[in-house]
Amino acid sequence: STTKYLGGHSDLLGGAVISRPDNPFFDRVRNIQHLAGAVPSPHDCWMLQRSIHTLSCRMEMHCSNAQKVAEYLAGHKKVEKVFYPGLKDSPYYQVSKKQSRNFGGMLSFLYRGSEAEAQKVVSQSKVITPATSLGGVESTWEHRRSSEGLNSPTPGNLIRFSVGLEHPDDLLADLEQALNI
Repeated sequence: STTKYLGGHSDLLGGAVISRPDNPFFDRVRNIQHLAGAVPSPHDCWMLQRSIHTLSCRMEMHCSNAQKVAEYLAGHKKVEKVFYPGLKDSPYYQVSKKQSRNFGGMLSFLYRGSEAEAQKVVSQSKVITPATSLGGVESTWEHRRSSEGLNSPTPGNLIRFSVGLEHPDDLLADLEQALNI
C-alpha cells in the first residue's frame, strides 16, 4: 500500500503489485488493470512523489515516538501486554534488531480490563484519533475487535496504535488520561 507510510499524510489512495515475471496470478491482475484502468491519477502520483521526499525523516520520528510509547505502556499498571518488536522482552527483538535500524511506528497492547473498558480508553483520547486507517502523520488507534465484527478472534481488550509525529510528551499525557478511566 502506498496509501500508508509512503503517502504518509492520509490524503491519497494507492498501491503497488510486484511479482516475478510469468506469474499467472499477476497476469490476471495486469489484465484487470488494462481493462478497468486501475491506475492512480496524475495528482495522486504527484502527492506520492512529494511524500516520498520526507519518508526517511518521518519514519525516524514515527519509530522514536513509538519506542517511547511502547516503553511507557509496558510499565503502565493498566496495560497487560505490549506487542512491539523494539521492547527487549519481545520475542522478535533480536531478529528485528538484525534486520532493521528501527522498530516501526505500529504497536498494539492489551488493556488490563474488559472489552467495554478498552473501547472507552480509545474514545477518551484527546490527541490520538480513533480510526481504522493507520500509518499517517497523526496518531490513530482503534479497538480492533470492534472493527472486525462479532466473529472476530481478536481479544476484546486489544488496542492497535499507529504512533504519529506529535510531540511524545503530548502522546504520553493523552495516554495517561485515557488509560485511567
